[in-house]
Amino acid sequence: MALLTDLKARGIAPGSHPVPHGGVTGLTLLPSKKQKGSGKWVLRYVSPVSGKRRNAGLGAYPEVGIATAAKIGREMREQIANGQDPLTEKEAQEQRQAVPTFQGAAIQVHEELRPGWKNAKHAQQWINTLTEYAFPRIGAIQIDQLTPRHVADVLRPIWLEKAETASRVRQRIHAVMAWGWAHGFNNANPVDVVGHLLPGQPSLSIRREHQPAMPWQSLPAFAASELDSAADLDVTRRAMLFLILTAARSGEVRGMTWDEVDLQGAVWTIPAGRMKAKQAHRVPLSRQALLLLQQQFGQHHQLPFPSVRARTVMSDMTLTALLRRLEAPSDSNSRVATAHGFRSSFRDWCSEHGYARDLAERALAHTVKSQVEAAYHRTDLLEQRRPMMQAWSDYVLPNYG
Repeated sequence: MALLTDLKARGIAPGSHPVPHGGVTGLTLLPSKKQKGSGKWVLRYVSPVSGKRRNAGLGAYPEVGIATAAKIGREMREQIANGQDPLTEKEAQEQRQAVPTFQGAAIQVHEELRPGWKNAKHAQQWINTLTEYAFPRIGAIQIDQLTPRHVADVLRPIWLEKAETASRVRQRIHAVMAWGWAHGFNNANPVDVVGHLLPGQPSLSIRREHQPAMPWQSLPAFAASELDSAADLDVTRRAMLFLILTAARSGEVRGMTWDEVDLQGAVWTIPAGRMKAKQAHRVPLSRQALLLLQQQFGQHHQLPFPSVRARTVMSDMTLTALLRRLEAPSDSNSRVATAHGFRSSFRDWCSEHGYARDLAERALAHTVKSQVEAAYHRTDLLEQRRPMMQAWSDYVLPNYG
């Protein structure tokens, strides 16, 4: 087949037949519907990925000349020969280019949040800290490519010597990444686990006195030996086990009612009035948690875990007394584990097993203190939390039921 020449291409007119290039298989010049001597290049091929026929536009003639169209066409043919679909690769490249850099994302977040700040000085300081400490190191990196190592490189020089500044930079990087997650640009927030890559703790960190918690590594043995074999009337042990599996607060479990539970949908919805933050909270129920509830079904018309004697809401001291009797081990040598401490056990397990901070914090129904982060917390991520809670239950009670 003869190669297409400029003379023949300039003679193509509306209504003419498409003209093959002649040198690249499937490359054709389609005539314009309105103007003589103009048209558009199309490469017709069969996708090696889907097996379907596809048409790839290579540009308009004469803006894209014959030689340029042939060069592009040959490159696409090489992709096809290597098992790639040129259009799919182009779409992926455009999507990658659409992901903002950290600097671009930070500027966008700052612009969106600035109207809500009453203090103009604080608004300027917010972006200034990132400009000084973050942009030089990670500003040019697309946010979906950022890793904990990148964030650690930003924080390490100021982590111990400028602890307060480091804390602010860390919070602001987290806010930017949370914005990216909310907009679908990235699937994780590397700030969540960056502490593992940094030396020690900032000097401003103040460890709050915490409830004695059982080390998460000790939980499976404790559950198997002390809670798993609870008798039908041993409501206290079953309540404790349910509390551990759901990472809920003692009062939330003790005051739980059957009308809060959707057994078919495997969801426990705690109304706002019973939550510490006064916001309704949904708990995805694992297979083990559902089995526990099914075992309790019918024992009381309103409460899954009632006080056996009084048939009312169980006292908080009932759970405390159980742990004392069992001498439940804790991270405090002088004190037994508390019911509330199991939430810390769950949180530590989440961190050690790579679960995102946002998922763990939502599972615990913790209030987001940062107004910047809170602006992007628009969902409780129920379905994303479900696999995490099942994995936690499988760890605590792998052979339950």
